[in-house]
Amino acid sequence: MPKPNAPMRRNTLGDISVLHVDVLARAVQHQGCGPAPLLAQFNLSPAILASTDARISIPRFMRLGHAAIEHTGNPNLGLVMGALSRPVDAGRAGLAGAAAATASDALATLIRFALLTSRNSRGQPSMTRTPDLARFYSIRPYNRFNFFVVDSVLATWVQFLRTVSGQQQVAEEVWIEYPSQGQEAAFEAWFGCPVHFGALENRVQLDSRMADTRCQDAQAAVHQLLVEECSQDLKRRQAGWSLGERIKEKLAAQLAERPPELSAMAAEFGLTPWTLQRYLAAEGRGYRELLDDTRKDLAQDYLAETSLSFAEISWLLGFANPAAFHKAYRRWFGISPGQHRRVLKGATEI
Repeated sequence: MPKPNAPMRRNTLGDISVLHVDVLARAVQHQGCGPAPLLAQFNLSPAILASTDARISIPRFMRLGHAAIEHTGNPNLGLVMGALSRPVDAGRAGLAGAAAATASDALATLIRFALLTSRNSRGQPSMTRTPDLARFYSIRPYNRFNFFVVDSVLATWVQFLRTVSGQQQVAEEVWIEYPSQGQEAAFEAWFGCPVHFGALENRVQLDSRMADTRCQDAQAAVHQLLVEECSQDLKRRQAGWSLGERIKEKLAAQLAERPPELSAMAAEFGLTPWTLQRYLAAEGRGYRELLDDTRKDLAQDYLAETSLSFAEISWLLGFANPAAFHKAYRRWFGISPGQHRRVLKGATEI
């Protein structure tokens, strides 16, 4: 048990603003089902939902979404969430985007400040220009708990474009990582364009007209003011992060592939390897130690918050094989993964 005054450890897998929970609750209500029992089941009180700073872990949000799908009987509830989303549901970042000059600029603004409402161990969403491609990274491997997260994010982006542009046709193509669930017709009807499942990444290619389509609420001065405020919010959120914590965030997103060497990580921060080592030494840690700590924290959260197999977790953490993962786990916690999962599951709140 942690001491009463000890700070809570951040969930390594990521967290999400209750602003997104509010959208989910509206989607459940839209399906003719009262959301109150679901919210109570997950200990989400009106006071929590009224706090713009409140967040829940991404795995908890995934379980809530899965429960909502079972409650409503609609496997495509993520699309309903997208349809009901508004710029204000993304907080100040959504309002900043809505005031941008063009629809493409609006979505780029929303994505630029995504960390203000969500943090994902696999990485933050991104957008490249010419052509305009918006990418989203979800926790893998995919299962019935996280399909709706991908659906809701991509649908929210498309709805955001529709809202700010006043046009219905805003996307040329959509790609979704998880395999087909037999819903192609429903998805293509909703997005209004081809939708490809089993893709290499989750992404939306914007209609080429979005780059020149003026936002209905474009206002240069307001956009600039809100962007500055979002930038300050982002700095405040990251101000308490040590260099080691910032490195762990980057490592968490890359473990399933080959973790970057010290020199590559140093380059990401604009530092020489020697300088990075010196800064980390001042914090009392080393790069290899950070890599090990990142794996340790992720392993504990995967076991406590998901039903992934040990082989899947081993792969996600970049181990050569499950045996290597089991050996490392015993070194970290002095207990086998199976035994620890039973303990953690018993202690984990909904």
